[in-house]
Amino acid sequence: MTASLIFIALIVFLLIGVPIAISLGLTSLGFMYIATEESPAVVAQKLFDTMEHTTLLAIPFFILSSHFLTTGGVSARLIDFAKAMVGWMHGGLAMAGVVSCMLFAAISGSSPATVVAIGSILIPGMIAAGYDKRYAVGVIATSGSLGILIPPSIPMIVYADAVEESVGKMFIAGILPGLVMSAFLLVTTYIVARRMNMPREEWKGFGHLIKCFGRAFWGLLLILIVVGGIYGGIFTPTEAAATAAVYSAFIALVIHRDMGIKDIPQVMLDSAKMTAVLMFIIACAMIFAHVLTEARIPQSLAETVLEQDPSPLSFLLLVNVILWFAGDFMEPSAILLIMAPLFHPIAVSLGIDPIHLGIIMTTNMEVGMITPPVGLNLYVAAGLTGMSLTEVTKAAIPWMMVLIVALLVITYIPWLSLYLVNLLY
Repeated sequence: MTASLIFIALIVFLLIGVPIAISLGLTSLGFMYIATEESPAVVAQKLFDTMEHTTLLAIPFFILSSHFLTTGGVSARLIDFAKAMVGWMHGGLAMAGVVSCMLFAAISGSSPATVVAIGSILIPGMIAAGYDKRYAVGVIATSGSLGILIPPSIPMIVYADAVEESVGKMFIAGILPGLVMSAFLLVTTYIVARRMNMPREEWKGFGHLIKCFGRAFWGLLLILIVVGGIYGGIFTPTEAAATAAVYSAFIALVIHRDMGIKDIPQVMLDSAKMTAVLMFIIACAMIFAHVLTEARIPQSLAETVLEQDPSPLSFLLLVNVILWFAGDFMEPSAILLIMAPLFHPIAVSLGIDPIHLGIIMTTNMEVGMITPPVGLNLYVAAGLTGMSLTEVTKAAIPWMMVLIVALLVITYIPWLSLYLVNLLY
């Protein structure tokens, strides 16, 4: 009954147009006032607790890095390189969007930042080239979610911290599933584009491909610095984010010189605005997560699962269903902080590798990024295009179905998650 009231209140707030962060906060306050004896001071405490999460410190740095890359023309060079690789196929610009999101995800570590960096350039370009607007928005909003699965990934860090697993193993385990998810999106994008007779660009030869690679080299080098530095133990993921921000500024100001000193204040302001929005949502999600925990909703779900005496296969299916439901209403980090400690011991008792479980949970967070009402990528895409949230959601649904199919493949083929981990460790 308590769970029903909480979610009904949240849905009502969202339906009348209250922003997601405010909806989460008001629902939490209402429950605390009516059903508990907790002081409202707990809300302030949770806000400060959110600020103390060192893993979240990577968010503003990665966002700042992505803004330097976008303003400094690096993201545009990555897009040109992707277009040179796949632009000559049917739906080439859309496929270039998927490839660009793959590359940018390995730099930014942020799904919304990936949608902003790639979508702000490619969505208008695709529309101008004759692509259907909903098709363009659906591809980019969905592909941007690769920022969660392709390392470095903040949700992976949160999971590893919550269950005391290796961050390095999680990052390595995410490589093959990230490529599989990208392959599903590329194939689907190509098939749909061919059926809709979407335009394609002229193949300009390997010389043009090499030239585009040279122009994108400094941006691609950032992938090696960030990922190689983390894997090599040179710096932590948060330090990698700070390194990425400094290096991105260096590329934009010194190497490419596509921006000047006068542009820095605007870049800092834009980064601060996006950081404030995301951190406010995360903070309110943390408060909502606290309310759910106090109401014992996650614990009740886990107990219900155990009472069924599930097999490993059925348990993983139930995990996907529960996480999909939770992803409709909660922020990824909050979900992982609540659910990971509950699912981890059950998975271990059933013989499921905890690294594989982490990849499954992270992939679910990827699907959640394009699932209303909390899917951040939908809000970002709506802001970029001026479309309503409903229109963006309808545009993303076909590709969301593809992500769900890929999720099931990743869930039931643990080799994808564990091969590189077993090989390197």
